[in-house]
Amino acid sequence: MTAIIQFDNSYGRLPELFYARQQPTSVAAPQLIRVNRPLARVLGIDPGWLSSEAGCLMLAGNSVPDGADPLATVYAGHQFGSYNPKLGDGRALLVGEVIARNGERYDLQLKGAGPTPYSRGGDGRAPLGPVLREFIVSEAMYALGIPTTRALAAATSGEPVFRERALPGAVLTRVASSHIRVGTFQFFSGLGKIEPLRQLAEYVIDRHYPASRAAGNPVQALLHAVIRRQAQLIASWQLVGFIHGVMNTDNMLVCGETVDYGPCAFMDAFSADAVFSSIDHGGRYAYKNQPAIAQWNLACLAQSLLPLLHADLEHALELVESALKEFELVFQDAYTRGFGAKLGLEAVRHDDATLFSDFLVLLNREQDDFTLAFRRLGDLAAPESQGKQVGELFEFSSAYRPWLERWRRRCANDLRPALERQQTMHAVNPAFIPRNHLVEEVIRAAIADKELGPFHLLVEVLTNPFSYRSDYSSYAITPRQD
Repeated sequence: MTAIIQFDNSYGRLPELFYARQQPTSVAAPQLIRVNRPLARVLGIDPGWLSSEAGCLMLAGNSVPDGADPLATVYAGHQFGSYNPKLGDGRALLVGEVIARNGERYDLQLKGAGPTPYSRGGDGRAPLGPVLREFIVSEAMYALGIPTTRALAAATSGEPVFRERALPGAVLTRVASSHIRVGTFQFFSGLGKIEPLRQLAEYVIDRHYPASRAAGNPVQALLHAVIRRQAQLIASWQLVGFIHGVMNTDNMLVCGETVDYGPCAFMDAFSADAVFSSIDHGGRYAYKNQPAIAQWNLACLAQSLLPLLHADLEHALELVESALKEFELVFQDAYTRGFGAKLGLEAVRHDDATLFSDFLVLLNREQDDFTLAFRRLGDLAAPESQGKQVGELFEFSSAYRPWLERWRRRCANDLRPALERQQTMHAVNPAFIPRNHLVEEVIRAAIADKELGPFHLLVEVLTNPFSYRSDYSSYAITPRQD
C-alpha cells in the first residue's frame, strides 16, 4: 500500500541527543476546522484525504501515518535576555519531513499534540484561540511575501484546555523549512559538546545553505548566510509594521522564517515604541528594537559557533565580529530599498533618507494608520486611475501637505508613468493585514458562539492583501473607525 504522505525524516537520523522520540497523545473527539488545500498540494499531500475522517485523526494526533517518525526536538534559549539551558518542544511534535513538489524539504509539526519530555510539567496542549491566531497570521505573512512557517491545518480536540479558565482545545499542523533554532546551537554549545555541535552545523549547511560547503571555512560561510537571511527578514517585518512580541533566541529559526505567532501584531497607528507582549514591560521587543534584538540573537549564534570557526579563539572572535557587522549593512540595504518601493521610487538616493524619516515622524505625530497611509500614497500616485482606492477609509490631513509636495517632486524625477508607479506601490503596500481586533473578534466568535465562519472569511480576505475591495472595507479599517 502506498503511503499517504511520502516522508523522508533526516532529522531523526541524527543522534538521539538531538531529540526525544514521542508519540502524540490522542484527543477525545477531533473535528477538522480547516485544511490549507493549496499548501497541501505543494507538499504533494492529497487535500481530499486530509479533509477526510482519517486525515482529521492524523491532524489531531490520534493516528500516525506510515513513514512518520514523531519526535520532540531539544534546544536552549535566551528568553527576555535570561538564558535557559534546556527548553525543547514542550507542546509540539515533529511528525516527519516531506519533499515537496518543488524539491524542497519541509517539516510537518503538530502543535498542541500532548506532553513531551520537555513540557516541564505542562499539558502539551494548545487552546483554540492561539491555534486560530497562528493560522491567520502565518498565512497572512505568506500572502505578504514574508518568509514564514505556515499552517497546513487546524482541528479541535473535543476536550478542554485549562489555563486561567477552561478553553476549547485544538491542534495546529505547522509547516516549516525546518524548526532548527538559534537555541538549538546554544543547547549543544552550553553542554560543551563539540561533536554534536559540529554535526548540527553540517546538517544545517546541507539542508539550508549548501553553497557554504564550497567556502574555505564552511561554518563561517554558514554564519554569514544566516545573518544575511535574518537581516532581510527583519527588514520585511519593519516595512509592514509587524511586531513579533517574543524575539527569544529559541524563536529565531536559522532557515530565516518567522516562527511563533503568540504575542504579535501588525501595528495600527504608527508608533516606534509599540509593544505587543503583556510581559514585555521594558519594551525589549518593541518595534524599533527588533533589528538590534535580531543582531543580539545572532551574536548568541555566533558565540555558539566559536569552537567550529577556528581553533584559535582570538581569530574566531575576529571572524564573528566581521560577520555581525554585515547584519546592519544588509538590513539597511533591504529596508531602504523596501521603503523606496513603498514610496514608488524606482531607485533610492542618499538624500531620500530624510524623506523616509519625515514621513514616519508625521505618522507618529498624527497617530495615523501605518498600513492605510502607505496604501493611500499609492492611490495618490495616479489619482485619475479607475482602481479601487482607500480614500473612503483614510485621507491625509493638512499637516502632510509640505511632505506630499516633496514626495511628488521626488517621484517626478524617476520619469516612470504614474499608473505604473501606482501599480508597483500597490504591489508592496497591502490594503488588508491581520489587524489584532479582527483576529480577536474571530477568536471570540469561535469560542463564545462556536461560530467559525468569521475565521474562514478572514483567512480568505487575507489571501489577497494587495487587492483592495470596497465590499471588504470593514477588514481594512482601524479599531477606532470600526
